[in-house]
Amino acid sequence: MNKPIIYQVLPRLWGNNSKNPVENGSLEENGTGKFSDIDQASLDYFKWLGCSHIWFTGVLRHSTQSSTQGCIASHPQFVKGKAGSPYAICDYYDVNPYLADNPDERMQEFEALVERTHANGLKVIIDFVPNHVSRDYGKVNPLPGHPVLGQNDDKTVHWKEENDFFYYPGETLQLPTPCPEGVCPYYETPAMATGNNCYNSSPGINDWYETVKINYCDWHTSTWDKMLDIIRYWAGKGVDGFRCDMVELVPPQFFKWLIETVKTEYPSMIFIAEVYKKDLYGEYIRNIGFDYLYDKSGLYDTLRTIVEKNVNDDGMPVELWQSTVGITRNWQYLGDLQPYMLNFLENHDEQRFGSEFFGKDASKTFAALHTSVFLNTAPFMIYFGEEIGERGMDAEGFSGKDGRTTIFDWWSISSIQRLRKVIKDKAYARLDVEELVNNGLERKEAEIFVHFAEIIRTAASDLAVTKGTTYDLSYCNFSSDGFNKDRHYAFLRDYGEHTLLIGVNFSSVEAKMKITIPEHAFEWMEIKKSDSLYPGKVIEVSIPPYDGRIITLI
Repeated sequence: MNKPIIYQVLPRLWGNNSKNPVENGSLEENGTGKFSDIDQASLDYFKWLGCSHIWFTGVLRHSTQSSTQGCIASHPQFVKGKAGSPYAICDYYDVNPYLADNPDERMQEFEALVERTHANGLKVIIDFVPNHVSRDYGKVNPLPGHPVLGQNDDKTVHWKEENDFFYYPGETLQLPTPCPEGVCPYYETPAMATGNNCYNSSPGINDWYETVKINYCDWHTSTWDKMLDIIRYWAGKGVDGFRCDMVELVPPQFFKWLIETVKTEYPSMIFIAEVYKKDLYGEYIRNIGFDYLYDKSGLYDTLRTIVEKNVNDDGMPVELWQSTVGITRNWQYLGDLQPYMLNFLENHDEQRFGSEFFGKDASKTFAALHTSVFLNTAPFMIYFGEEIGERGMDAEGFSGKDGRTTIFDWWSISSIQRLRKVIKDKAYARLDVEELVNNGLERKEAEIFVHFAEIIRTAASDLAVTKGTTYDLSYCNFSSDGFNKDRHYAFLRDYGEHTLLIGVNFSSVEAKMKITIPEHAFEWMEIKKSDSLYPGKVIEVSIPPYDGRIITLI
């Protein structure tokens, strides 16, 4: 299997061509993208870029404040943003009506999206949100023949094995948000526990107060069977994989049983876990059976720390925790788990690299990108717009100007509109900056795109990257001329008789490294020696600031 390249896209935002969106605007004011906007041109582009999987984020029906385009409005006191969170699910067996051209035919339109994605050789990933649902989950008509969580719960007790939710008999929910003027306050009695393990009737402003916690036991209960039914339903629609939300808040025994059961019926189904505790990585891969894990607490946090030190360089010495030796440390820590990590620099939870809160300038992303993409065979995830340096610096409404692309607001993104024009015109294919500019991209966006696309396309096709082994060269070059052990990094990728040297420069000045490859690397990777390549040979590598370079040795 080639190295998986996952493209994460929010259909709500991808296809929205509205101009001049209004802060905190309604669906009627700001509009929305549709399933149909992920058209043949878009799929051609994803395939050309080197992607293997598309993660359609925000597909499952969630609570919203809107009441048009097939939506049923939820109470505005608990919904976050006018659009609402994609992770406050109100119906596990439905898709969002607003994503369909004809809301009454929304499921057929989603099925058509799955079909055309597959026809282009791409696989479909959607979210599975097992830990919590919206506060008004079940408000829409249930799909006949499928269970509804909480339908038979005994609400007179706080906890019961047969219950799907937790209750506080005699207590009324106290929300941390004021009720809009002229609207009766949201009423929930008995109060239910909140999704982030907030076990009381008064969630705080930083709690996931828009959700209620699902009750799982450490042993098989009817709740387990209900969640399995959800997975089976979407697998039957042709979905190829699930990004599983906040798995650490759900008993691991459930996931072990779920994955084993599903894979007996759908052997190629993939499960991606959103996890944050590095000490549990081995458990989730070896014993529970996830295919891939977020490496947020590992490589992402390591690279972010290094980047922030260099782009905000205050002239102070680099501390050990800010040094590129952290890449080696994380690589060694992961060991044989590395192929199962999902590497990324951006996603819907994290701040955009080019935002003022992270790298400040997306043109400085390439040192981190070379490392994250090329270091191992692990999959890499692109967040839509990342390839042109989208900054996430809009003040959309509920989200505010926080460096993230909103998941809570109705919004349109000007850079995505420019990218989609380039995609429609197929102006990307020759990777020519001038052609991209002439077709609508800003010059800086075009320059970022060309470099970014070249990296991703190489990662998706070069056998040394997709299948090869890795050898860390940094430790044996700490004393090499021009090599800064705190700001530079170097490693080999090798497959068969094909070997790459990859150098990375996180600093603000050009790097002129003199790299040597030790005898052990030749022996371990079985690299053929020659007059032009042998142990101890000095290989001169020049790398621009904040960038990387790939050198084909063989």
